[in-house]
Amino acid sequence: MSRYREALRWLYSLESRGIKLGLERMQAAAEARHHPERGASYVHIAGTNGKGSVATMVESVLRAAGYRTGQFASPHLQRYVERVRIGGRPISEREAAKRIEELRTDDRLPPLSFFEYTTLLAFEAFRDAGCDIVVLEVGLGGRLDSTNIVTPEASVITNISFEHERILGDTLAKIAREKAGVLKPGVPCIVGARGKSVRRAIGVRARAVDAPLRWIDRDFESAWHGKTLSARAGQREWTGLRLGLRGRYQADNAACALATLMELDAKGFEISDEDIRVGLRRAKWPGRLEWHGGHPSFLFDAAHNASGCETLASYLDDLDFPGNVVLLFGAMRDKDHRRMLAAFDGRVDRRIYAAPSIYRSEQPERLQKIRRGTAARSIRDAVARAKRAAGPEGLVVAAGSIFLVSEARALVKNVRTDPPIAL
Repeated sequence: MSRYREALRWLYSLESRGIKLGLERMQAAAEARHHPERGASYVHIAGTNGKGSVATMVESVLRAAGYRTGQFASPHLQRYVERVRIGGRPISEREAAKRIEELRTDDRLPPLSFFEYTTLLAFEAFRDAGCDIVVLEVGLGGRLDSTNIVTPEASVITNISFEHERILGDTLAKIAREKAGVLKPGVPCIVGARGKSVRRAIGVRARAVDAPLRWIDRDFESAWHGKTLSARAGQREWTGLRLGLRGRYQADNAACALATLMELDAKGFEISDEDIRVGLRRAKWPGRLEWHGGHPSFLFDAAHNASGCETLASYLDDLDFPGNVVLLFGAMRDKDHRRMLAAFDGRVDRRIYAAPSIYRSEQPERLQKIRRGTAARSIRDAVARAKRAAGPEGLVVAAGSIFLVSEARALVKNVRTDPPIAL
């Protein structure tokens, strides 16, 4: 077994510790490791959907502007090292293995979870690489997430919808309060969320810590004009922007990214209009409205909650695909399956259900009871069934969980993948 695989096997074994919210362990670990999080500037991004898209656009523009960037995201799509990117590229397997082994043998560290170790590893990688600025994506919630030990140049809250209700709360206001925990004194926060209760909750936190807020539709906005985007953030305006990320819903994410970049520009990060045009056009995020041509074609989208599925369904409406459209779907047990599946009513011709290879997966037979479909024995079986159902001129839409997308994408595109981690 390779050094990388052995390191991952140990790290993955920590899933038995589960999700451990709270900052005490992370703060103690950072102190023991001489505060690696203090080695760079940060943009800190929370939200339900859109975090990855906003992070990718911000990072791409900053890289186009000549800055040495870091990016932290979760979960990974195919390989663990995708979580920690420097200059747009994942760190090497050799580096990941070395860092995991070093942290594992440091007896000064408290018992950490999988995600806490990964966050600590990322901070050290960014520091040692001399990153000018790091785009840091929250793992879960915000207030108690292990990434929340940094003081960023700017905070971002994308949209907010229901997710992880048992942990974050059973109302949008409660979820918003948890996510607003990333706000820091005097640090501007770009808010892409709408809704009175959500905005009220964020406003309460902002006043408590004296954090200035920038609201979508008031301080920044965007609109499509055919295939190009116009946008405004503060005093700057753009027209004719082209996005590398697909989907008309990316307009809001692009607006959030632009507002964030303007805050950075005001703090001395020089970002030209040409940097913005180039960075937005080059931004890519695998597994998010990602097309794979063939007979049939595949569309991979890591829509993992009801809001994400509804956004994907809206994209399918815009496609008006002429052939058979088959949904290849699998999800975790704690999701709103009824609403997720209802989003595709009238938009797909067949449904194939499968369980990703992690213990939290919902059984296909249960999904069948919500919407009629075929239960597959495995992801491999599901891909084969979906291909036959779609036919050579059809389209297979793989969605419902990033874990399902990861397995299906690896089979279809024949790409390397690490074992799944159920966190």
